[in-house]
Amino acid sequence: MQLDLTLLLSALGLAFILESIPYFLFPEKMPGILNTLARQPPSSLRLLGLAGLLLGVLAIYLGQKL
Repeated sequence: MQLDLTLLLSALGLAFILESIPYFLFPEKMPGILNTLARQPPSSLRLLGLAGLLLGVLAIYLGQKL
């Protein structure tokens, strides 16, 4: 398998775009959301991270199959 730098940079750029959308659309609410996340127990954050990973893998899988 050969590393496709164009695809890697495109995926990285898309990740930055998606991560930035809430800060652009709701800048006044983001500190409260981040404080709420900071108060969550590690098990809840781990579950949230796992859900995000699974959704990402599913999206990639569906994107490759369609």
